[in-house]
Amino acid sequence: MRVDIVTIFPAYLSPLELSLVGRARARGILDVHLHDLRQWANDVHRTVDDAPYGGGPGMVMRPEPWWAALTEICALGAADGRRPRIIVPTPVGRSFTQAYAAGLADEQWLVFCCGRYEGIDARVIDEWADDEISIGDYVLAGGEVATLVVLEAVTRLLPGVVGNAESVVDDSFASGLLEAPVYTRPPVWGDHEVPAVLRSGDHAAIGRWRREEALRRTAHRRPDLLGRPDRPAGDDLAGADPAGDDLAECDRVPTGDDRVSRPEHRVEHSGTGETDSDARVAQ
Repeated sequence: MRVDIVTIFPAYLSPLELSLVGRARARGILDVHLHDLRQWANDVHRTVDDAPYGGGPGMVMRPEPWWAALTEICALGAADGRRPRIIVPTPVGRSFTQAYAAGLADEQWLVFCCGRYEGIDARVIDEWADDEISIGDYVLAGGEVATLVVLEAVTRLLPGVVGNAESVVDDSFASGLLEAPVYTRPPVWGDHEVPAVLRSGDHAAIGRWRREEALRRTAHRRPDLLGRPDRPAGDDLAGADPAGDDLAECDRVPTGDDRVSRPEHRVEHSGTGETDSDARVAQ
């Protein structure tokens, strides 16, 4: 898979040299190209932002450098008729999920457009973007972190990246449920003991335990997942042990103190090379 990333902070993407993604690049499974958007700016100051029409705080990324950048990058595939799938990380996009990652993993070429400030001029999005993706209900300082999140989730699903392919199949969300608890040596640590079933050697019993624990954990922590139409048939709470993990709490709708509050965060920053004083930014 080829990946092009356009940003005004290429150094922000240095983690792509590490861990699974770094190894995938070293093996030739992933071909990553970083581009500084400012190289397509056409003035002496390499300006990429301007004040928003209609007024308001912050700055908006101008269309000209983005248009030039995407035109040049997309031209790389013109000879053989290829066009990349162009992705803009943004808090107004579709929610990123494991299923979404699996779909992107089938692509041969991805381009990520990392916005800053108040975002990218909407005309660029309308003309070029295939996907606008949000990694959560919060606001970051730019699209770089979200790109790292999406790209790592996608890279793990590429053939040959993860040593044991079964570990990807058993991941949280792969089956529509959260993953069951995991344990390793020693069998006893302080007052905590590894469940006996996991040391029994009975693979059928271990499989049932893991499924029940996955259902219990999902019902307790993410009950919204149990009602999704894409959840595999047959996954219900019938086999779960009500004595474990506060299963009785599953049907209670969180209210008051146990409901997660997600306020909109606005970020003030300085010394970063950005010109706005109150940046609400694409994630």
